[in-house]
Amino acid sequence: MTNPLLQDWTTPFQIAPFAEIEDEHFAPALDAALSAHLAEIEVIASRVDAPTFDNTIEALEGAGAALDKVLSVFFSLAGADSTPKRQELQRDFSPLLSAHSSAIYANTALFQRIETLWDARDTLDLNDEQARVLMLTRRSFIRAGSALSGSEADEMKEVKSRLAVLGTQFVQNLLKDESEWFMPLSDEALTELPDFVQDAARAAGEEKNAGGAVVTLSRSLIVPFLQFSPRRDLREKAYNAWAARGANGGETDNRGIAGETLKLRETRAKLLGYPDFAHYKLETEMAGTPDAVRDLLMQVWQPAKQHAQKDAAILEEMLHADGIKGLLEPWDWRYYSEQRRKAEHDLDEAELKPYLQLDRMIEASFSCATRLFGLEFAPLDLPLYHNDCRAWEVMRDGTHVAVFIGDYFARGSKRSGAWCSAMRGQAKKPAKQTPIVINVCNFAKPSSGKPALLSYDDARTLFHEFGHALHQMLSDVDYESVSGTCVARDFVELPSQLYEHWLEVPEVLAEFATHAQTGEPMPQALLDKVLGAATYDMGFSTVEYVASALVDLAFHEGNAPDDPMQKQAEVLAKIGMPRAIGMRHATPQFAHVFAGDGYSSGYYSYMWSEVMDADAFEAFEEAGDPFDSATAKRLADTVLSSGGSKDATELYLAFRGRMPGVEALLKGRGLAA
Repeated sequence: MTNPLLQDWTTPFQIAPFAEIEDEHFAPALDAALSAHLAEIEVIASRVDAPTFDNTIEALEGAGAALDKVLSVFFSLAGADSTPKRQELQRDFSPLLSAHSSAIYANTALFQRIETLWDARDTLDLNDEQARVLMLTRRSFIRAGSALSGSEADEMKEVKSRLAVLGTQFVQNLLKDESEWFMPLSDEALTELPDFVQDAARAAGEEKNAGGAVVTLSRSLIVPFLQFSPRRDLREKAYNAWAARGANGGETDNRGIAGETLKLRETRAKLLGYPDFAHYKLETEMAGTPDAVRDLLMQVWQPAKQHAQKDAAILEEMLHADGIKGLLEPWDWRYYSEQRRKAEHDLDEAELKPYLQLDRMIEASFSCATRLFGLEFAPLDLPLYHNDCRAWEVMRDGTHVAVFIGDYFARGSKRSGAWCSAMRGQAKKPAKQTPIVINVCNFAKPSSGKPALLSYDDARTLFHEFGHALHQMLSDVDYESVSGTCVARDFVELPSQLYEHWLEVPEVLAEFATHAQTGEPMPQALLDKVLGAATYDMGFSTVEYVASALVDLAFHEGNAPDDPMQKQAEVLAKIGMPRAIGMRHATPQFAHVFAGDGYSSGYYSYMWSEVMDADAFEAFEEAGDPFDSATAKRLADTVLSSGGSKDATELYLAFRGRMPGVEALLKGRGLAA
C-alpha cells in the first residue's frame, strides 16, 4: 500500500494531500516515522567527532521531518474533524509518542554531547539565536529528566506516559459530552428567539438529524440562547448541561482524571527537585513564580468582583420585576444582562449581528494586516480536510510568505473553543521552509444560502486567532524550535490579544461592518453604541476568567489535592466568588489545564499578556494613528518576527522601552477606580 503520509508531497506549497489520506495510513506511517527519527537521533548521538553546534544542535533541528509531517496532519484532524477511528488512534498514539520522547531524552550519549557544548559555550562563537537555541535545547533535556538515572529515570518515564494517556482521555470525554447532548426546541420556544439564533438552532438540528431546531453545547449556540431565551426553565436545563460537561458520571467523567493528573504532575516536579508543579512550570515563564502570578490576578480580582457585585444587584432587581422570587442564578445572568445592555446602551445584539458577517470580518482582519505589515492574501483552491475549510496564499511584495487556512464553523466532530496551529513552522536552517497556519473556530453555521453572522465576541475571537497566525506568518528566524509562537506561555497571547484592538478601530468597523441584506455600512449611531459598550459587563467576564486562573494556580501549588472539586470549592469560597457567576472553565471541562501541560499553572497567561497588549496598543495611540507605520514596523521587527529567539522580556523592552503595570489593563476593561 502506497502511504501518502510517507511520500514527498508535490502539492502546491507542499501542503498535505488530504484527499489521498485515509485513517488506515496513520498507524503504519507513525511507526515508520518514529523509527526514522530514532535512527536520525542515533546518528547524531554516536558520532565519534567532537560535538559542534552544527553536528549536534542544528542536526537535532533537522531530525524528525517525517514525524512532523505525520503528526501535523493527524493532530489537525483529531482536533477539528474527529471520528471514532481517529479517537482510537489518538489513544493508541499517546503512550507511543511519550515513550518516543522519553527514549530521546534518555539517550545519554546525546545528552553528553549537548552538555559538552554547554560547558564550552563561551568558546563556540555562536550568534545570539544559536546561543539561545543551545540554551533552550539543554533546558528541555534537563526539565525532561535527562539528568536523572536509575529508578528516578524510570519513574519519570512512567509518569510522562500516563500523563499523555490521561490528557487524551480528558479531551475525548469532553468532546463526547459536548457532541451527544442537545435540547429540542418547540416551535413556540424557537420563535421567541432572534432570527440569527433560530437559524443557528435549525442548522444544529440538521447536523444532529434531530427533526427540528435544537440547542447544543457549542458556545456559539448556547451562549446566545442563554442571552435571549425568556424561558427560564429551558435556560436552566441548558446551562446545567453545559456546566456538567465532564462531570456526568460514567465513562466520560473527568473528575478522577483531573485528580490523577495533578498527583502525577506533583511527582514529576519533585523528581526534578522543585517544591511543586507550579514552581517547575513557572520557572521558564515571564512571571517566574507563583507569587508573581497571584499578585497580578488579585490586583484584577478585587475591582472586577466589586463591579460584578454591583451588576448582580441590578440584574436581580430585574429578575424580581419579572415576578420571579429568589436569587439571581447563573442561567439568569446573560439573559438579564442582555436586557440591561439594550436598555442602558440602546444596543441590541439582534440589531448588531447582521453587520458582523463572517466573510466581511475575515476581510477586515486581512485588511488590517495589509495596512500594518504589508501582507497580501489571495484565495487558494486546494483540497483540505473538510469542506468548511478555506485557504489563502499570503504574500508580501510579491514574495510567498505563508499559507493560511481558516476552519470557522462548529460541528460535532470538532472540539470546542478556538485555536491556532502550524502544520509547518517557519525556518531557514537546516532547510528553508515557510509556514502553513490554521485558525480553527466554532462559529454557528447558518442554514444553506444564508450568510454566517457573528456576535461581537465571535468577531473578537476571529481577530484574536488571526493575531496568533500573524505571529507564525511574520516569523523570521533561522530555527523552527524558536519560530512563531514558540515563546513563553505568558508571552504567546500578546500578539493575539493585541490584534483584537484593531476590531474596535472605528474606521475598520465603518468599512467592514456592512449589513448582510442591504450592504449598507453600520450606522454611525450604532457604531458609537458598540464602541461605547465595549467594556459592558466586564465585571462578569473578568470574574469568570480570573476565578479559573486562581483555581488552576491553586491546583499546582503545594501538595496536589486529593479531591480537585473540593479544592475548587475552597478556592472559590476564599475569594468570595459571586454565586451567579460560574468559572469560565470548571475543573471537569478545563481542557486548557488537563488536556496537556500547555496552560497548566499557566491559565493566568491571558491576563499577563493583556497587561502588555493594553500597553502595546497605547504605543499606536501615542503615535496618533492605529496604523502608524513606524510603530507597526517596530512591533514586527522586535516581537512578531523574533519568535522565541530572544527572551520575552527583552523583546517587549525592545518594542516599548519599559515593562507595563496593571493600570492600562484595568483602564481598558473599564475597571479602573
